[in-house]
Amino acid sequence: MDPHLSPSPDLIPNRCWQARIFGAKSVKTGGVVRRKIRDVHREIGRDALIAEVKARGFHLLECGDQYVIICNSGQLRVVC
Repeated sequence: MDPHLSPSPDLIPNRCWQARIFGAKSVKTGGVVRRKIRDVHREIGRDALIAEVKARGFHLLECGDQYVIICNSGQLRVVC
């Protein structure tokens, strides 16, 4: 992981920002949400995102500079 993306130890997670992510229409319909890694690390931190994704039974992927949240608890299979 890029050390510049690490959240500061005194990060106070931005709960409003987090609520907006998980309040999106695509979350409610089993779709996909993506956010830039740097934004997640700045606003709530990686650990908070992972905890929220796990609590909902969703899947989290990291691709390039994006986190991709699959808002579905079904089995995930990467084809290619």
